[in-house]
Amino acid sequence: HDLYLNILSSTYSCKHTKIGGGSLRKRRRVLSKDGRSNVRIEHVSGRSALYMRDLWTTFLDMQWRYKFFLFTATFAGTWFVFGVLWYLVALVHGDLLEFDPPSNHTPCVMQMQTLTGAFLFSLESQTTIGYGFRCITEECPAAIILLIVQLVITMLMEIFITGTFLAKVARPKKRGETVKFSQHAVVSAHEGRPCLMIRVANMRKSLLIGCQVTGKLLQTSLTKEGETVRLDQRNVPFQVDTSSDSPFLILPLTFYHVIDDNSPLRAWAAKELADFELLVIMSATVEPTSATCQVRTSYLPDEILWGYEFPPVVSLSPSGKYVADFAFFDKVAKTKTVTDPEKIRLEQSYREQRGEDRGRVRDSPLSVRISNV
Repeated sequence: HDLYLNILSSTYSCKHTKIGGGSLRKRRRVLSKDGRSNVRIEHVSGRSALYMRDLWTTFLDMQWRYKFFLFTATFAGTWFVFGVLWYLVALVHGDLLEFDPPSNHTPCVMQMQTLTGAFLFSLESQTTIGYGFRCITEECPAAIILLIVQLVITMLMEIFITGTFLAKVARPKKRGETVKFSQHAVVSAHEGRPCLMIRVANMRKSLLIGCQVTGKLLQTSLTKEGETVRLDQRNVPFQVDTSSDSPFLILPLTFYHVIDDNSPLRAWAAKELADFELLVIMSATVEPTSATCQVRTSYLPDEILWGYEFPPVVSLSPSGKYVADFAFFDKVAKTKTVTDPEKIRLEQSYREQRGEDRGRVRDSPLSVRISNV
């Protein structure tokens, strides 16, 4: 890591950014390392109403402890509300004990003469327990209608709550937690070209289909009109050798981004690129469920190591099986050739002064010279 700091010390500080009169502040993340958003939304008018209109998503995004509390409170609340309604039916019909009904009196509900009995009848009806001595009679049409309404409403409620539970359990979020990104990104020469490299691994035996890894470079930029864009987004494409369309993520793979003239990281040595965040996003389809899974992470400048590379993690066991040793997954090793961003910038300026065609940079000897800097 000392080599990385020495290379960039003349250009910028890796962990801090100069603001205004020279004070320093630590770079804040848009995404945490585990892919969670650090954006806080404030001052949205009618936010609660918007969430209530989209109850399905609101329930799915709700944390488990709140979901269990709401689940319990909803059922207990419906038992009590309909218990009160059953009590009112008995009150109107004169079935309560305080009315001292005659022996030949036929109540709306047998053995329901108190509020506690009405609550228990509501609970037994809604959960279809049916202990046997509380039952509805033909005496009150209103009671029959109330029973039908209670069963229909509670059935719809149970379907909704059960569906949200199953949907939350089946969400591919937990599947994404078994996809691992390397803690650091490295920059070194790969096939004669300077490349930014990250390592990705699937820690389950079930496959991820159609893996796509993309990157977004977030930085503060200034437009020609003088407008400051706080989080300007630029694409950072990644590839895996020649399998860039859909890599087969059965073993840990190293994804490359070539730092050429088209790369937003080409001007890394410039001061305006000192404060940035690299977001890496992998999208795939989970094989057992066919659900779309997205895994995210981010890298700050001090988490991208120049002049380092990833050591091999895949070996062949004596029995002939491939072994992925994750003890080396996050480790890095120094390379013999260091790609200095300042030298890249100076070489680019010299080439532009000579009037060479920038479109031929990928095929020109420039990439070879850069890798040997």
